[in-house]
Amino acid sequence: MEPVSLLVGGALLAVGYLTGRLNRHRTPPPPPPMTPLCGCGHALSQHDRETSTCYAELRRDNYDKRGRWAGHVWVPCTCRQYVGPRPIDEVFAPRLLPPAVD
Repeated sequence: MEPVSLLVGGALLAVGYLTGRLNRHRTPPPPPPMTPLCGCGHALSQHDRETSTCYAELRRDNYDKRGRWAGHVWVPCTCRQYVGPRPIDEVFAPRLLPPAVD
């Protein structure tokens, strides 16, 4: 082999190695996994499967008659239907059996 081509190949290998070592720590970390949320801010697990209503509770500020802050009160969420992304199994394979009647 020709000594010039060996030197050029070795130099390219060294430059590639050093570039990889220097840029390895500069890549940003991957984003956290996203949870599909409804418009009300709750996940699909917080909604009833049959009626699609939300059964989560929200923390609201509570004030007395004079307008002073009196703590927090938990109120039910007013969401009436889940509008977030649907699970893939409901899109491609709808339920075949009717719901169980008690």
